[in-house]
Amino acid sequence: MTAGRTRRPGRGVSMADVARLAGVSSQTVSRVSTGHPGVVESTRQQVLAAMRQLGYRPNSAARALKRGEFRTLGVILFTLATTGNSRTVEAIAGYAAKEGYAITLIPVAAPTQDGVLGAFSRLGELAVDGIIVIMEVHLLDAANLNLPPGVQVVVVDSDAGDRYPVVDTDQADGARQAVRHLLELGHETVWHVTGPAESFASERRTQAWRRTLLEAGRAVPPVQRGDWTADSGYRAGLALAAEPECTAVFAANDQMALGLLRAFHERGRTVPGDVSIVGFDDIPDSSSFIPPLTTVHQDFAEVGRRCVQGLLRQIRNEPEGPGTVLVPTRMVVRASTAPPGSRRG
Repeated sequence: MTAGRTRRPGRGVSMADVARLAGVSSQTVSRVSTGHPGVVESTRQQVLAAMRQLGYRPNSAARALKRGEFRTLGVILFTLATTGNSRTVEAIAGYAAKEGYAITLIPVAAPTQDGVLGAFSRLGELAVDGIIVIMEVHLLDAANLNLPPGVQVVVVDSDAGDRYPVVDTDQADGARQAVRHLLELGHETVWHVTGPAESFASERRTQAWRRTLLEAGRAVPPVQRGDWTADSGYRAGLALAAEPECTAVFAANDQMALGLLRAFHERGRTVPGDVSIVGFDDIPDSSSFIPPLTTVHQDFAEVGRRCVQGLLRQIRNEPEGPGTVLVPTRMVVRASTAPPGSRRG
């Protein structure tokens, strides 16, 4: 490597500085920084050594503008507090990284149309190639989700499939599997603890619970409204424990099922001897509940993969029209369900 002039204190390292130290042209430095194959290996190593010595970092934003891509995906969501959202974001980040993309996360304080549009504006300033919107809840100020035109977008957990590409778990089939499992064990009907009224997932699970009971010719008990938390499941469980006819409960998520287990235990009703319980999500801790929880498994990893895959197809000019891709669910049967009246004396 030829000796070069040192850069002046206080000035950022430029491509020209690297070129002088390495004894090559600025064009060669540019080719090395972009991974261009047409550079002799010895020259490449010489340039890389100069970059390390000077602490040079290629200007990725400038390269992105030149290429017309930023290798970054934006994710808009309203909360990370729920299991579904946090695990979906984790999966999106993992699959994006495999494809060479980073993610930029923009939480929105309230589920409003203005909030979503504001998040789109912020992501536009941060320069992303496409956006994944995790809706989860109905907008408070609009009947439908309306996104700016010309944006590459995939929506998760929404009813916007007639306008945008949507990826979702098959919520309805998961709920049907839960209810049918309990009916096939011999329970006369199945009680239900719902999630929040504004949640798309909760709405679909509740509708499928009711429809499955009606199709089987069974009575539809009044619902107990929860909010995804174990505390709300506990409160619902205290109410259900006072219902002598309640022998089976489908909880809309595993955290509420955990609250149910505590409430029934405190009221002296055994699970599954007196009451069978099925949850939804199959969170990692569900197999460690007492008793281990029978639940509906959601494949969050596959949801994340489908989101990234669908968005990259649009970015690569392989557009998909509107429509919903449903990721299948499956029952995981553990020890919290049994035929009615199976309590051991």
